[in-house]
Amino acid sequence: MSVIIRAEQAPEPVGLYPHARRVGTLLFLSGIGPRQKGSQTIPGVTLDEHQNVVSYDIAMQCHSVFENVQTILEVAGSSWEKLVDVTVFLTNMKSDFNTFNRIYGDYFKTNQPCRTTCEVNCLPTPIAIELKCIATID
Repeated sequence: MSVIIRAEQAPEPVGLYPHARRVGTLLFLSGIGPRQKGSQTIPGVTLDEHQNVVSYDIAMQCHSVFENVQTILEVAGSSWEKLVDVTVFLTNMKSDFNTFNRIYGDYFKTNQPCRTTCEVNCLPTPIAIELKCIATID
């Protein structure tokens, strides 16, 4: 049996899917981006009149996505320390990886889940990073 988790405190999903799903003692998070709750605002992103990205701040997006993941984990009854696997999607590995990796290290000093980092051509909204996570839950 699985339980669907919808975190009212987190940004709304951009499609028909929950923030997370609990199966036994595992918690699977959907892809989580850096958008802010209640708006389409993406921290550090400047768009032109056609909604194309003119510039972005990967550091701001990293902090925001980590905060969103933490919010969902806590609403679901898990925690940052219970993350066991993180898949990272970056839209520009060459430009953004070093900044992302440094910030990631700040957040994961004590807990070090498995991690895979992939470059993707684009993400569903004009974001530069998205995380897909698995955590344990009691």
